[in-house]
Amino acid sequence: MSLADTARSMGKAFRTLGVAAALTFGTQASAAAPVAPTAAAAPAVAVSSEAVSDSAAPAADAVAAVPVDKGSYVPMKPTPGKGQPVDGGWTFQDQYSETGEQALWMHDYLLMPVIVVISLLVLALLLVVMAKFNARKNPVASKTSHNTLIEVVWTLVPVLILVVIAVPSIRLLAHQYDPAPKGAVTVKVTGYQWYWGYTYPDNGGFEVISNMLPDADAVKNGEPAQLAVDNRMVIPAGEPIRIQTIGSDVIHAFAVPSLWFKLDAVPGRINEKVLMVKEPGLYYGQCSELCGARHGFMPIAVEALPRDKFEAWVKTQPGGTVGPAAETAAAPAAPAPAAVAAPAAPAA
Repeated sequence: MSLADTARSMGKAFRTLGVAAALTFGTQASAAAPVAPTAAAAPAVAVSSEAVSDSAAPAADAVAAVPVDKGSYVPMKPTPGKGQPVDGGWTFQDQYSETGEQALWMHDYLLMPVIVVISLLVLALLLVVMAKFNARKNPVASKTSHNTLIEVVWTLVPVLILVVIAVPSIRLLAHQYDPAPKGAVTVKVTGYQWYWGYTYPDNGGFEVISNMLPDADAVKNGEPAQLAVDNRMVIPAGEPIRIQTIGSDVIHAFAVPSLWFKLDAVPGRINEKVLMVKEPGLYYGQCSELCGARHGFMPIAVEALPRDKFEAWVKTQPGGTVGPAAETAAAPAAPAPAAVAAPAAPAA
């Protein structure tokens, strides 16, 4: 055999071995590679997704089937002699707020005794002077210029009286302007010529417009004439309420005597003070700042209700929301459950 024939025989042998090796390697690689999803597997995934959708659908239907609570509200009837003027009344109305009780105590048990005692003392001194030091009994006038003891007494005694009055007075003033606690219901009171508007920013931002009722309608409802209104300012009883006042045109004043509350409503400026009504009831007031021709026809009616009834009233207002419901309504909707998908095949 020649050298050329030997070389051709060896080349054929090497090519045969290469093909065999290639076939062997390809078979092993095919066995090791993951199998991609086939068309036959797709329906199984689709069925799984439909199952998830079907399982979620009843829950959505159940939520949609829950009736929405629209609330209910029946206006409270006034209690005779409570929160309103009374026939023959000559002093302050009975108080139904902590500030009012403190102020009424100060008036009845501190200011009145001091005024009465000082008035009687001055009257007695005048009578003594008139009786003892007149010209008939003293033809020769006394030349006394001063008396050190008397001057010390009439200087120190008034100072002590003022100090005694100042302590509870300053405490009362400071208490009236304590900031509202966190979570207090906010009511924005707007004075218009000549009616009131009550906005509830914590409960959906709706506004209640309040006008005076005609006298005949007020009497028919069992309410005092020229104090009854068509829409009242409704608040929860026993809770601190953040009252914010502002005037839309001129200066008004929001005042309720039985709650010892008065706050000016000034255009372009928001005034704020805390109001807390101790018990449910209907409390009447009026604008207390001369604001124009119909100033005397701007009554105020504050209706304090238990918390559950207040929330029921809020739900009757357009867009009214209460507590967690308001937060839920404002929050974005939760995403729907994702369909179960087959795992993606890794890149080769």
